[in-house]
Order: sequence, then structure tokens, then C-alpha cells
Amino acid sequence: MLATLYLMGFPEGFDENTPSILGDTATRVRQPDFEQALYWGRLAAEAGQPDAQALLGYIQTNGPEELRDRSLAREWYEKAAAGGSAQGHLGLGMALHSYPETDDDLPRGTAELLLAAKAGLATAFYFLGWINEQGIGQPQDFTEAAGYFEKAAERGVIQAQTRFALYLLQGKGVARRIDRAETWLRRAALGRDAEAAALLGDLHIRGEDIAPNYLEAASWYQIAAELGHGPAARGLALLYLTGNGVHRDPDEAAKWFRISAECGDRVADADLGNLALTGVGSEEDRHGMQQRFLQSAENGDLVGAFNVGVCYAEGVGTMRDDTRAAYWMQRAADGVVNAQYWLGRMYLEGRGLTADMSLAVQWLSKAAQARMIEAMILLAQILVSGRGPQGKDHARALELYRDAADLGSAEAFFLAAAMLGGGHEVAPDRREAQRCFRVAAERGHALAQLMLGRYLKKGLAGEVNPVEARIWLERAQAQGITEAGEELSRLERRIGTRG
Repeated sequence: MLATLYLMGFPEGFDENTPSILGDTATRVRQPDFEQALYWGRLAAEAGQPDAQALLGYIQTNGPEELRDRSLAREWYEKAAAGGSAQGHLGLGMALHSYPETDDDLPRGTAELLLAAKAGLATAFYFLGWINEQGIGQPQDFTEAAGYFEKAAERGVIQAQTRFALYLLQGKGVARRIDRAETWLRRAALGRDAEAAALLGDLHIRGEDIAPNYLEAASWYQIAAELGHGPAARGLALLYLTGNGVHRDPDEAAKWFRISAECGDRVADADLGNLALTGVGSEEDRHGMQQRFLQSAENGDLVGAFNVGVCYAEGVGTMRDDTRAAYWMQRAADGVVNAQYWLGRMYLEGRGLTADMSLAVQWLSKAAQARMIEAMILLAQILVSGRGPQGKDHARALELYRDAADLGSAEAFFLAAAMLGGGHEVAPDRREAQRCFRVAAERGHALAQLMLGRYLKKGLAGEVNPVEARIWLERAQAQGITEAGEELSRLERRIGTRG
């Protein structure tokens, strides 16, 4: 009993001689004393007490490094198990699985864990769930795993509550039940399990079988983020950035992106970089981000090399230095598509490097082959203008615009339409041009709205529709396209004359 009390730890400042022995001690930090626990536990263990033997094995397995002795711990677990101690069966089963020495250790360890589970020990159920899930020493069995995780969850094992909830979410080894999964996740999250809180945030964002609830998602993401969950911190940052479930606050978004990045989330680091480029966040944030990028770049990380290149190119967290920016872009370009695009632009503009159109086209072509929209469009513009080493290639440019349009670029739809409208070294197709102008216009492209209005006003593709033409011209005018106003005036005069 004394060994157990010392192992659990007495509350900080505890004094058995004071009258307040049963006072406010429950709320104070407990201080285990492993040496005293080992002393009293050994006395009881050597006297043949099985549970004391199991406790001694636990201390020599999980105590401070100087008290650990794996071989002695296993001997004590063996004795405890032989004496019928459920804790002995548990400790021996875990020892056999954690440090197997023979081919028989894994099946024997599982048998010991089954005896511990028969005695109702929650940890044994959880470990058996893990064994069945991973197929350790036996075939995988998700149904068995789900059953064991559920039993462990019912006995208060927080990790098992999260694991069983995942099984319910995925319908793995058990019928899919979102409502039950949410209940178990809530219990685990309230037990301060960061992964459970993050999963609850994801669940309320996606709105699977329940309506999306961004406010609740933000609450759970914050709990997970405060517990050190990087992706949850990034999820919370995105909510602050977009104003979903919380008030829109780019500075708060930057704060959570930074926390996520400090937890090792590389995507958040990139997001923080993008925000920093817009001037959001403190200078301290930007400098810290630049230093993290620089350290990872110096360690050979290509994404870090690209990011630090952007910092030098844009003066984010450091003084602008085009030469150093070019250096890091060259380091990253063999493996990072964005770096290939930036390097192509730098050779094109002579920024940090001697201008070289041939190398510019070479790097932009690599990025275009990797389906980067910006690179495809810029390379096509070079081919249209004839500035490249091989001169004009309008057919190839149109192909690039079409490929970029297939990837969803409104700008590419507009540029492809402009080529198909005539005046270029490709066969004109005004019907297709009007279709492309329409797609770009519907996606908010102001010049495409102007051109679609012109096509419909003049019937350039065979369709005359002054009513719809006015709508598109008005939209273009609202976006500041002055030519749209002139077209509208001529359209009004024409309609007035006909009237």
C-alpha cells in the first residue's frame, strides 16, 4: 500500500502531520517518489505479494531511467502473473509484445493480455485492440479490434475513445454511425485528447450527416490547437481568415498559422508566408518564419529553400536581396515546381541573375509540364509575342492556354478566346471564342465580360442578343472597364434609333 501511495504521488506540499490532511490537497500537483515506491514495493514483492511484484515490474519498466531494468522487470511480471495478479498478466503481456526475444513471445504475450482483459483491465482491452488492428503476431481483424477498443473506451481509456470513434466514422469493423462517433469524440476531447478535438472540428466543417457548424468547429479546433495540434491550429487560422464561425481577423489567422507552423505543419508555414506577403502579421512573425525557412533550407529541404527564396525576393522578414533569392530558387528548382516558375521569371526579368530568355523558357517549360497554371500562361504569352529563342509558336501557345483553362483558369479561357477570335496564326473559331469568353465572364473576368458583351451585341459568333449584351457590359463597367461604358452608350443609341 505504501509503494502504491508513493507511486501515485502525494500532493505538492503535503504534510501528514497537519490538520488539513483531507483539505484542499486534491487540486494540487501530485509528486511521485519512485525511489520510496521501489523500496516499499521490493519489500512486499520479495515477501511474495503478486500485485507488489507487478508494481515493481512497472517501476523498473516505466520509472526514471536510473531505476529501469527491463530484464528484472520481466522477471517480476512473470512471478506476478504466476501468482494470479491481473496487473502481472498485463505487465507481462505488454513486455512480451514490446520486447519479444523468441518467436513464442508474441502469442504468449497476447494470451497474457487476454487474461488481464478477462479480469476487466482497461489497458489490456486497448492493447488487444491495437494488436488486432495492426496484425501483430496474428492476422489483422478490424471487427475484433473495434470490439476491444469499445470495451476500453467504456472503461475510460481516452485514446480508445478516439480510436473507436474513428472506426465508427469509417464503418471499419463496425456499422458506420456518425452520431455515436461524435459522442465518443466529445468524451475524448473533454478528456483533453487533441486528436479527438481536431476530428470534431473536421466533422463539423464537413457536415457529414449533420449540418455544417463553423462556430462549433472553431471551438473544437481551438481546444485541439491549445493542446498542440498543428493541423487544428491551421484549421482555426483558416476560419479566422475567411470569417466562418468567427469574426474575420487576418491577424488572428496569422497567429494560429504561426502556432501551427511551430508545431511542424509545413502547409501552415506556407500559408503564413502567403499572408506575410500581403503584410498581415507582425514583423516578428515574418522574421521568425524567414528564419525557420532558412534553417530548413540549409538542412537541404527544397521546399524550405523555395520559401526562403520568396522571403528574399519580397523582403519578408529580411531585407530584399534578389541575388540571394535567385540562389535559393536555383537550389529548390530541381524539385519544387513553384521554384521553377520563379526562376523562369527571374531569368526573364534579369532579376538577381543575368537575363537569359533561353533559360527562362527552359524553366517555365518545366513548370508548365508539371501543370502549373501561371507557368503555362506566361510561357504561352512568350510564344505569342515571339520573344522566345524559337520565335512565335501560336499553335503551341493556344494549346497551353487550353490546358490551363482545363485546370480552371479564367484568365486562360480569356486568352484562348482572344486567340480564337482571329488575328493570330491559328484557325479562327468565333463560336468557340464566344464559349470561352462566356466561361471566363461567368467566373468574374472583367475583360471577358466586355468581349462577351461585344460578341453578343455585334453577333460576331452568329448570335445577336442586345439584352444579354447589356448585362455583361454593365458587369464589366462595374469592374472599372471604361470601354464597357462606351459600348453601352453605342448600344443604347442603337436601340433608341430602332425605337
